[in-house]
Amino acid sequence: MTEDGAHSDLLDDLSASIPYIRFLGLVFERRGDEITALMPYKPDLIGNPLLPALHGGATGAFLEITGVAQLLSDTALADAARGELPDDYAPAMPRPIDITFDYLRSGKPRDTYARAIVQRRGRRVANVRIEAWQDARGKLIAAAHGNFLLGAAG
Repeated sequence: MTEDGAHSDLLDDLSASIPYIRFLGLVFERRGDEITALMPYKPDLIGNPLLPALHGGATGAFLEITGVAQLLSDTALADAARGELPDDYAPAMPRPIDITFDYLRSGKPRDTYARAIVQRRGRRVANVRIEAWQDARGKLIAAAHGNFLLGAAG
């Protein structure tokens, strides 16, 4: 399996295998080693219909899933560089140890984007910052900072 094929399959498998990701309609796009996640707007994502504003739970889940997708992507790229991508390749899913969300402004009823920045990655733990925006990347609607457990499946 090629590096790009395994990488694309990995993100597609993540999207297809987790029902909440399917419900949110998340789409992942890779440019080099960076993942941009898209949460397309749909009325089911509105938490406060009076404003209207995106539900905080959907926004928080979007941030966490974006962090996990970036960590999985980084793992796949590193394993590919070492030549360790068998046909049934499936790295262990990173698990959140702790995560803090900052809701900076109401998410409007429109598409939302996110990117994760891996600030430090060790053998067992990764420290990740995730940012979400709608109209301009400089105007974040939410951010998260989390520590994720890496390692063996199970």
